[in-house]
Amino acid sequence: MSKKSLVFVTGNQNKLKEVVAILGEAFPWKVESKNIDLPEFQGEPDDISREKCKVAAREIQGPVIVEDTCLCFSALGDLPGPYVKWFLKKLGPEGLHRLLTGWEDKSAYALCTFAYSAGNLKDPVMLFRGKTMGKIVEPRGPRNFGWDPCFQPDGFDQTYAEMPSEIKNSISHRGKALKALKEYFEDAKANDDFQEPENKRPKNFTDTK
Repeated sequence: MSKKSLVFVTGNQNKLKEVVAILGEAFPWKVESKNIDLPEFQGEPDDISREKCKVAAREIQGPVIVEDTCLCFSALGDLPGPYVKWFLKKLGPEGLHRLLTGWEDKSAYALCTFAYSAGNLKDPVMLFRGKTMGKIVEPRGPRNFGWDPCFQPDGFDQTYAEMPSEIKNSISHRGKALKALKEYFEDAKANDDFQEPENKRPKNFTDTK
């Protein structure tokens, strides 16, 4: 029996490849990508994720997921946060590292939020989060995946960029968020109607209007 399709809104093929790898072959839906020019919302990560997902759902008119990623520097009051995409575009990984010049505190965390909509705008948007603590370092490793070269997760001596993909995916912010999403989708009841009793939902899951 063919799998149902779940559209992941992204134009980043590296990100799509990583998401498919983390979800694995046993994931009950077929993940396909579509590049949609979504508005650049401002605000808190949950609000941004929810609004992006609503717009995507109106466009796709079917099951859809969107991702919002933050990189938060402790010394800068959690900036650049959800705006890291634009900081990276202007400054590159080296520039992100230089932002903390003069600050002793190099600690940071990466936050990933996946938002899911069944495509019916009357249904709530569901949020799945993952968070990884680490620090900002001078960039090391390949420069082909965003800010990975300058983020070194706690407990490791390698940056995301230097890690084998299997290790990175097992401990990354994206991997943690997708684990929660995967658990939800693989649940028998979730596959039937995507509604679960509150006490069976993963801790980093949120049901939000």
